[in-house]
Amino acid sequence: MNKDEVLNRLKEGNGRFTADKKEGNLQDKSRREELTKGQAPYAIVLSCADSRVVPELAFDTGLGELFTVRVAGNIANSSSIASMEYAVANLGTEIIVVMGHESCGAVTAAMSGGDNGYNLNHLVSHIAPAIAASGKDAPVNDVVKKNAQLTAEELKTRSTIIKEAADSGKVKIVSAYYNLDSGKVDFL
Repeated sequence: MNKDEVLNRLKEGNGRFTADKKEGNLQDKSRREELTKGQAPYAIVLSCADSRVVPELAFDTGLGELFTVRVAGNIANSSSIASMEYAVANLGTEIIVVMGHESCGAVTAAMSGGDNGYNLNHLVSHIAPAIAASGKDAPVNDVVKKNAQLTAEELKTRSTIIKEAADSGKVKIVSAYYNLDSGKVDFL
């Protein structure tokens, strides 16, 4: 599949998910056996760790189709970037989707400020640029969308592997927003 076909496949899968008509393909024993020989996911999804947001379900995909990286606030830290670099460099994955979601707790925590302890403070510091770009009085969901967009851009500045792949046209990076109530994914 080319990049446009991959994006269309993700959108069609999300359409089935929101219509409660999931196909649920590629989730059986034969698929598991097939994947023992290796993987070739067609998309990378950097998503929040929120239990309500499950990319494989939201895009109605089967085993081995998505390379999913989940971390609160869908931030680009060294570990999440390294995971995506692996998929780009070693698996040939050509689409990266950075997906934020409605009412994100990590974004809410970043906006609220305060001392949340060393680790959470470090995590939410990655969201500060989105808060600054959105304005201090912006609604949380506007900041979530801005965070997804800035994180998508940041992948190219923090990773030579991803930048070179994107600059050469081998990889396309897009941002998206998951609506909790409907399950619809809006590509930004």
